[in-house]
Amino acid sequence: MRGLYLDAPSHRGLLSDWERTVLEKFSAKMSDKNQPFPCIPATIGFWKNQLRYGFIGDPRKNDTLYELAELLSQFTSESRYIGSYTSLIIFYQTPEDLRDTYTVEDYEQLFWKQLSGLTAIDSTEWPSDIPMDPHNPMWEFCFNREKYFMYCATPANVNRQSRHFDVMMLAITPRWVLQEFNKKENFARNIKARVRERLANYDGAPIHPDLNSYGAEDNFEWRQYFLRDDDTSLSKCPYHRVLRFLKHEK
Repeated sequence: MRGLYLDAPSHRGLLSDWERTVLEKFSAKMSDKNQPFPCIPATIGFWKNQLRYGFIGDPRKNDTLYELAELLSQFTSESRYIGSYTSLIIFYQTPEDLRDTYTVEDYEQLFWKQLSGLTAIDSTEWPSDIPMDPHNPMWEFCFNREKYFMYCATPANVNRQSRHFDVMMLAITPRWVLQEFNKKENFARNIKARVRERLANYDGAPIHPDLNSYGAEDNFEWRQYFLRDDDTSLSKCPYHRVLRFLKHEK
């Protein structure tokens, strides 16, 4: 299977049945007026047609990692020409056996294997201004020399509906998008407050304690990429441990 990159929801004719179904469900989630999705910048990006969409295979398969790398490379090359609310939305083909048996913690491990695998096959150097250690408050995920904020949603997240989707899904946002947003300080402050209000109404679980601001001394970006259904989290980031294993395999 070759990953499909879509630049607008209106191009649904290019999609297979499962791809069309997940895009329709995503569109419904982003446009729901009765239960508005908490991340306001994401909904702005959706309405402005600045989101891009990728459809790739089973997240357990090695080939899928290369599909992800190809689509992310394409997005990296064009993202700065799309708009200031752009993100790449990745939908994994998630078979029934995976949806029926995987727990939130299983998806968590799968997610980190994807990120570690991307770094292992990245042909470019890690940006010199970003530490390689995820336990440094200034660390963030990088690929193709671009800095990204990662978000993962899974079928297993139930209490935290803001992290629930029918298939495993990533939302990949360039750091420069977040920097542009934060330049308007009053606007950004008001939007962040509204986001937290929406989260409190949207989720069946309290706002996760790991949600924080980039660069704060008590903030670690990796903790926000994947949120469990309760307020627990991993004590250590698995990124480097898996990365060393993958490099050894190569």
